[in-house]
Amino acid sequence: MKKILFGITGLTIGGAERVLVDLVNKLCNDYDITIFTIYPKGELEKELNQNIKLKSLYNKPYKELSKIGQKIFAPLKVLLFKNRIYKKYIKENYDVEIAFLEGPITRLFSVKNKDAKKIVWIHNDISKVFGNGIKAKLKKNLDGKTYSKYDELVFVSKDNLDKFNKVYSNLDNENINKKVIYNYIDKERILQKSCENVDVSFNDNNINFVSVARLVEQKGIDRLIKVHKRLIESGYMHNFYVIGDGPEKEKLEKLIKENDVEKTFYLLGQKENPYPYIKNSTYFCLLSRFEGYGMVLEEAKILNKPIIITNTAAREAVENYNNKLILENTEDGIYNGLKDIIAKETEDKKEKNKNDGEQNEKGKKSEEIEKNNYDNLDIIRKVKELIGE
Repeated sequence: MKKILFGITGLTIGGAERVLVDLVNKLCNDYDITIFTIYPKGELEKELNQNIKLKSLYNKPYKELSKIGQKIFAPLKVLLFKNRIYKKYIKENYDVEIAFLEGPITRLFSVKNKDAKKIVWIHNDISKVFGNGIKAKLKKNLDGKTYSKYDELVFVSKDNLDKFNKVYSNLDNENINKKVIYNYIDKERILQKSCENVDVSFNDNNINFVSVARLVEQKGIDRLIKVHKRLIESGYMHNFYVIGDGPEKEKLEKLIKENDVEKTFYLLGQKENPYPYIKNSTYFCLLSRFEGYGMVLEEAKILNKPIIITNTAAREAVENYNNKLILENTEDGIYNGLKDIIAKETEDKKEKNKNDGEQNEKGKKSEEIEKNNYDNLDIIRKVKELIGE
């Protein structure tokens, strides 16, 4: 049985983390699997099959480290001492080593090992993930050298692959294989967990928008709060619920208070089971500044929800889904798109009720199309071909 090592920053609640847990649980009967994390005790660890082994670099979870430790010392240690860390913590001889997320874990797993096949998974839009400025340029150059040390690069969307090729058009290693493998998703788990109760009572008299997103600049929650305020002031009443946590939480809470929208815009925090909230929403939204693919959109499609996104790489996730709306990726574009939706829902509620049957039928067709294009068995086959039997 082949020994496979997967690496990720931590198994906290997140899109890539969720995918990894579902994927290794599916593969663990065919491979001897170990997961190496930089930070331990993530919420998703308890969902791993008992046959899967865990290793961690640190003995404290990310949230228990100081802010300086979180942002500077911990990732800097991985960067400066990656060879020493690799030799100390990755002791066993693995047949395949897979860095499953961009950043520190990809840099660590790039350390040369002639006995192991090296694979890296890329979940994000590389052209935008670093931002701008000198720091961004340094990271791009550093990671260009890092990616050149891998045998295989796996992208979760065609858009991600195209953006990567533009950024790293002159990658040192011309022999690297690049391929697109869509994220594996456990549909039955999502449908089952969506039937659980929620601790929030949605206002049935208003439209309830739900978003699931890490509270970081990329997800654009700050501009969403501003759009929400403009809509409320213009008389377009609705509620917004955001599930997730992250470093911008305090900033966003302050922005909600400054805009006096505490009774209509809610940060619900991290939820181990976001599916009942998605299921009970009127619309599911992912209004990010940029995206890699947007795994949560696959989950919303399984729950047959109307989806609203901004014009990012997330387009690829909904291209065959009928019940969607793609908005211009600006504050005004989001405002105008949501305004039209709220106006239509408010002014034509009777017509909407009459058309519910038709919309449900559209949803069923969309789900059928998605089943054809998003084939879990094909995804597992491709992963196994990549790893080798």
